[in-house]
Amino acid sequence: MTIAKFQGGDAVTMSSREIADLVGSRHDKVKQSIDRLAERGVIVQPPVGDEQSSDSLGRPRTEAVYHVCKRDSFVVVAQLCPEFTAVLVDRWQALEEQAARPMTQAEITAANANHLVAVERQQREQQVALERIETRVANVEQVRYLDSRPAGFESMTSIRERVNLRLGLPQWVINAVMRDIPGAPLPFAMVRSKHADDGAQPYAIWPKADITRRFDRFAAECTFVTPERATHPDIQQGRFKLCLRTTA
Repeated sequence: MTIAKFQGGDAVTMSSREIADLVGSRHDKVKQSIDRLAERGVIVQPPVGDEQSSDSLGRPRTEAVYHVCKRDSFVVVAQLCPEFTAVLVDRWQALEEQAARPMTQAEITAANANHLVAVERQQREQQVALERIETRVANVEQVRYLDSRPAGFESMTSIRERVNLRLGLPQWVINAVMRDIPGAPLPFAMVRSKHADDGAQPYAIWPKADITRRFDRFAAECTFVTPERATHPDIQQGRFKLCLRTTA
């Protein structure tokens, strides 16, 4: 196991996988403990990263891990297995000594390569986002304007309220599904506000049935990491709340 650094290399962290190995616990149980402590405000919700590992057959796999700061790692271990606190102290000392020594040429080369990969990935994401914006701008002229909202259509405000009630998704995820991730639906029309004389702007509407199908498909593509927390390949910010309910 190795340390990880965030925010320009200033923050030294320990992975949840290493914590699990140190205390002899299952990794998923350690991550559940971290989630519970974060939800109670005892620790800060740590960032998520990828770590290469092997399954029981020795096949390579990529595993999502938390990167926990020093203070919070002690809290997690104290809850999981108090007698292993001394082991954690020894490990942190080794990590900090490793972080303090100068990087070897091989480590510098690897760090530069990782930085280049990250920059290229960011450039690709920016290009995709730009292409989506250009496509949406090109279609703006095709959007019709109506004086009132027809039955069976809903505004963005209504979509946020209904989808949150139905699936428990937070507003930022709903916004991403509607605007950012592939297949984001264009508005069916713009509805003129009855208060246009006072400066109120038109608002967009979408067919309710189409939006329901889109979010059902999104939910089906999610992977649950806890009973109420999930991830999605197009949501890069990590896990989010998702509760499948029967409410229409």
